[in-house]
Amino acid sequence: MASATTASQTELKQHRVPLGWRDSCSALLLPLNVCRKQTYYVTWECDHERHTYEKCQYDDYVRRMKELTKRQKAAAAEAE
Repeated sequence: MASATTASQTELKQHRVPLGWRDSCSALLLPLNVCRKQTYYVTWECDHERHTYEKCQYDDYVRRMKELTKRQKAAAAEAE
């Protein structure tokens, strides 16, 4: 399931992204990390990139929670 927010494995390896951070928002993490390195981790310089990445993370969390709720309802209906 590749999407516009998922980077390729070669890009992730090239940017040395740890395995735990290689998720569906990985393509948004790359410019954020580049910005952080260029600005020496000055927090207010990369606000836009960070907001975009965190919004993607939140949307992914909400999607997974909705999917879990559907599965739980289906399992409860099946058990009845």
